[in-house]
Amino acid sequence: MNSVKFYHQIEIIKRDKPDMSYMDAVVYYCEENEIEIETVGKFISKTLKEKIECEARDLNYLPKVGKLPL
Repeated sequence: MNSVKFYHQIEIIKRDKPDMSYMDAVVYYCEENEIEIETVGKFISKTLKEKIECEARDLNYLPKVGKLPL
C-alpha cells in the first residue's frame, strides 16, 4: 500500500457512498480492512489531507480561515 493507492481507495468509497465524508471514508476503509486508524497516517497524501481539512473546517472542527472572494 502506498499513498496513491490509498487515496484511490478512499475516492472509490466516496463515489460509492456520496453522503460519506472523507473522514468517515478513511475510518470505513480501516474498519473494512481491519487496519488500525493510527497506522494509515503515513498513507494520507497531501490532496487527501487538504480535502479532510476542508471538510473539518466546514463542520467547525477547525477554525475558519479567510477566503478570497471569487
